[in-house]
This record gives sequence, C-alpha cells and structure tokens, in this order.
Amino acid sequence: MLKDANVMATIAVRNLDTARRFYEGQLGLAVTDNGEPGVLTLRSGGSMLLVYESQFAGTNKATAGTWMVGNEVETIVQALKARGVSFEHYNLPDTRVEGDIHVSGKMKVAWCKDPDGNILCLAGD
Repeated sequence: MLKDANVMATIAVRNLDTARRFYEGQLGLAVTDNGEPGVLTLRSGGSMLLVYESQFAGTNKATAGTWMVGNEVETIVQALKARGVSFEHYNLPDTRVEGDIHVSGKMKVAWCKDPDGNILCLAGD
C-alpha cells in the first residue's frame, strides 16, 4: 500500500525562527516555501524534512532523523562542528568513540541535537 510512496521526517520544535537558524544556517538544509503558518519545510538531497511548532517539542528521547552520508561522516561532522553544532557521546555496547564518531564494525555514527533537544543522526561507513 505505501511501498511506493515517499516518506519524510517530521520534527516538533518550540520556535520556527530558532529552528530555521539551526536547520538552514548550521546544517545547511534548503528551505522550501510551503505557505503554511507554524511549519517549515526543508530539502535535504532528494528528501524533505518537515519542522513544525508544538508544545511537545524535544520530548522524543530517541533519534528523530537520520542522514545516510556514506564515507563522509568524519568530513561532515568536522564541517558541522565548525558551524557550532555539538555532538553527543553515548556509551553503547560493542562501540568505541573516536572523537565525536561512534564506531561499531564498519558503521560510523554521530549524533547531535537541535535547539529543542531532538536527536539527529549522521550514519555511514
């Protein structure tokens, strides 16, 4: 039924102006004009990210969105750090932390949070 339909991440934020500065300014996503009040739509590659104002912003304690970036994890993490993005460090089984990147086998993963505490992930090999 849905196997051929596109899906997008939807993330709740408290303030659209703050979210726009983070998602557009720091992460470098492209804002698309959707004309909806209280909603910000951003383009990331061929995907869309919908950010909307909600009183429940930041209450999700799990990863809200993941970018699969292949072998560019280290490069992207360094570029985002230069833009002021801070990365999270987790103590995970069978995983070692190298700088801001968690390594498990061939998988490399880095997590950061948006201004509302929504957890975002960069993953690759």
